[in-house]
Amino acid sequence: MRDQKKQAAKEDKRYEKRIAGEAARLAREQARRKTDLAREQAIQKEQAAKKVKREEKRIAGEPVRLAREQARRKTDLAREQAIQKEQAAKKSSVKRSALRKNLCD
Repeated sequence: MRDQKKQAAKEDKRYEKRIAGEAARLAREQARRKTDLAREQAIQKEQAAKKVKREEKRIAGEPVRLAREQARRKTDLAREQAIQKEQAAKKSSVKRSALRKNLCD
């Protein structure tokens, strides 16, 4: 009978120890989840701030980009006009040469 009481007391202690261990494990897990959530929220906040900063930088650079694009178009147009003018001059020169040749013959 005494052995049964000792055995029951040991089992009760083991049970209480297991319950206490489970409570401690749950507390650690809850703390870990809380830390993970705080870390994730901090990352999201930082990413949102970076996104806003990139957008502000893009908006600030928009006039410069538009000016560059306009200058590029203007340069391209001038280049095209110069090519057309050169081609027209060559065509005119070829016609004159042909006329001279015909007149000489």
